[in-house]
Amino acid sequence: MAVNSRVALVTGAGSGIGRAVALKLQEAGFDVALLGRRAAELQKTADARSPQGGKFLLAPADVADEPAITDAFAKTRKTFGRLDLLFNNAGTFTQGVPIDELALGEWKRVVDVNLTGYFLCAREAVRIMKTQDPKGGRIINNGSISAQVPRPLSAAYTATKHAITGLTKSLSLDGRADNIACSQIDIGNAATELTAKMESGILQANGATIVEPRMDVSHVADAVLYIANLPLDANVQFMTVMATKMPFVGRG
Repeated sequence: MAVNSRVALVTGAGSGIGRAVALKLQEAGFDVALLGRRAAELQKTADARSPQGGKFLLAPADVADEPAITDAFAKTRKTFGRLDLLFNNAGTFTQGVPIDELALGEWKRVVDVNLTGYFLCAREAVRIMKTQDPKGGRIINNGSISAQVPRPLSAAYTATKHAITGLTKSLSLDGRADNIACSQIDIGNAATELTAKMESGILQANGATIVEPRMDVSHVADAVLYIANLPLDANVQFMTVMATKMPFVGRG
């Protein structure tokens, strides 16, 4: 199969950051596999494509479903011939409750999506990247600034995001032999539907509820594209992209 452009797979591509990144990559000439649970939302992303950009492939799947992920990556390789970039982005939250009120089922649901889902997608990406010709590729994990500093009442989410930092470092080390680079982008308050409640106020570490500044999600997409465009002998290991005036350092 002739390969005419770079190929990316974006998880959580049906909304928010995933949609913005998928559209930015497609506009830049990537062929992009759109992975997410809701086929109708993936189609909305595809419908917003740039007429001068790459192709889209819809790959509906739950990132925590191993057989579905295996099939989605196989479909991507069959359609486009290779995989140059994985943007590991799909994520979920729990209701903000003290840890003594957090149900085990909710904990497991967040771990399944935010950690196991990243592992499954990274594993399939590596399997393709180390066997394709030319070999190699890039994985970018969405860590969130909660990989550095927690918000109140977010034990499950924060624990998984800290774990992503360990996964990123392991992938960076183990990928060297096969020319696979791995980065982590920690995002703070990108303006998506998931952060809309920040405009009416969100709980702070001191117990106050305040309105937090947000930034346009396009800045995240620009940052991912910057990393994606680097040659594989250069890497941004960690990047933080955030609304300038949001609470972060000390969460204050």
